[in-house]
Amino acid sequence: MADKGGEGKHKHKPGKSTNKYSKYTISGDKAQKKGKTCPKCGPSVFMGEHKNRVSCGKCGYSEFKK
Repeated sequence: MADKGGEGKHKHKPGKSTNKYSKYTISGDKAQKKGKTCPKCGPSVFMGEHKNRVSCGKCGYSEFKK
């Protein structure tokens, strides 16, 4: 088959970094989680801290602060 000259191919654009390394603290040999994790998505998905709530960016679950 003849090459189509790169038709349909695109360059990879790097996305935003999730900075997951900033969500942990290292104490001795163990890493501890700083933030809250989503109860629906599981322990690998962190929830975003907002002024009046914490929300999951993956599934949309929210808990409102009092």
